[in-house]
Amino acid sequence: MTLDFAAVLSRWPMFLDGAIVTVKLATGATVVGFAIGTLFAIAKRSNVVWAQRVASAYVEAIRNTPLLVQIFLVYFGLSSIGLKLPAITVATAALIINVGAYATEIMRAGFDSIHKGQVEAAECLALSRRQVYWHVVLLPAMERVYPALTSQFVLLMLATSVCSQISAEELTAVANFVQSDTYRPFETYVLVGVLYVLLSLAMRAAFWGLGMWLFPRRRRLGTAL
Repeated sequence: MTLDFAAVLSRWPMFLDGAIVTVKLATGATVVGFAIGTLFAIAKRSNVVWAQRVASAYVEAIRNTPLLVQIFLVYFGLSSIGLKLPAITVATAALIINVGAYATEIMRAGFDSIHKGQVEAAECLALSRRQVYWHVVLLPAMERVYPALTSQFVLLMLATSVCSQISAEELTAVANFVQSDTYRPFETYVLVGVLYVLLSLAMRAAFWGLGMWLFPRRRRLGTAL
């Protein structure tokens, strides 16, 4: 077999467009999924029974079904009720639902790591409930589970490849088209593999920078991840 990357590399604008869509999918799902995960983590630890049950049911349902099945359920479910949305919108929604469940458990572990005495000490210092929750509960909890969150969000970016099954034009979907057009599947997927590695490294670098900014203690230690 003779390797020929020229035909594949000539399609670089398509790969660039696919990489941009992948980044958009991952970024949107990361931001909204983290917010949903944090809210559900709070619900799981609350004293409201129905909120605990809803949060637990959501987490168990998502963590025990494949992402591909979830994407199909969202895609065909919305179509069955007459909502014809673009594939990229459906893919983003499915990824948000998926990563939100994993973020819920990660953030719950972070909240559980905060000792009750720290909250009581903050209240004794006459801090407001908002200040206590932000400075004593949320940020320290997030700091402790930040490496796990980072890994989960990088995995989410890699999981966007499944969205090609509903014709979302991300990186893997572009690769499928290019390899069928050039008859160079090996070269195509080697290139795509390299691009995914670069995207993963870029995401980890971005999260490292965000961690250095958010957590002063980690900034002093130089260990944002």
